Amino acid sequence: MLRPDDFDFLAKLLKERSGLVVTPDKGYLLESRLMPLARTRNLKGIEEIVAKLRARDEGLARDVTEAMTTNESFFFRDQKPFDQFRDIVLPQMMAARSGKKSIRIWSAACSSGQEAYSLAMLLKEQANKLAGWHVEIVGTDLSIEMLEKAKAGLYSQFEVQRGLPIQMLVKYFKKKEESWQIDAALRGMVQFREWNLLKDLRGLGQFDIVFCRNVLIYFDQPTKAAVLDSIAKQMPEDGFLYLGGAETVLGISDRFKPMAGQRGIYCLNHDGPSTGFPVKPLA
Repeated sequence: MLRPDDFDFLAKLLKERSGLVVTPDKGYLLESRLMPLARTRNLKGIEEIVAKLRARDEGLARDVTEAMTTNESFFFRDQKPFDQFRDIVLPQMMAARSGKKSIRIWSAACSSGQEAYSLAMLLKEQANKLAGWHVEIVGTDLSIEMLEKAKAGLYSQFEVQRGLPIQMLVKYFKKKEESWQIDAALRGMVQFREWNLLKDLRGLGQFDIVFCRNVLIYFDQPTKAAVLDSIAKQMPEDGFLYLGGAETVLGISDRFKPMAGQRGIYCLNHDGPSTGFPVKPLA
């Protein structure tokens, strides 16, 4: 049984390092995700994990954060955002960038890379229209383990069966023993980098299109507002932001407003401040 003071210590550490909010009713998540880590490190249990964390074991702190923030991902998740990207967002962006023929796309909290590679496949399908264009996709995550998996582009049969159309599997993947590996050309279209959304984002540069889907749901309101404010600073005036279906900027931030008629897509708000949640700057 997790002691209350150990729970409080872990909750504080996770909030500071990743923005993840763990409430007392989610204590079972700490146990289910950290017990395997304890076994891997030959520790007796969570109590010993906490003892080492109190002694400032930075490597263990990273492992604990990764264990708690690694979330599943799958190809073409929810499908509609990708249809919108292909049919609405990309054509608008190409029209707006016809002079410099350059677009940067960010897959934030990219996990094992399926979202970024889904975008790469859609861009590959538009190769004729994009001839002469430079389109960069950057996927970031704080989990080194997930980023290594993403860079390898190697997925199990189960993973490729979740959301990936069979024609895409045949066209862009090769069988490798019991797994499937995405084509080297597609892997070359995506750059994966370790980055924490709570840190200064300026080192990433500016992005025309940002996918930050199913991430804000793990944060409290002030952290959501601060992350949205930080993302807004990395976008041009005509950029697009994607959030998950259960997420919104309304009542949280006045930096963005919903794109008319398109659920889940947001544009920068140039109409002045509204009644968003007060923003505290991120570290």
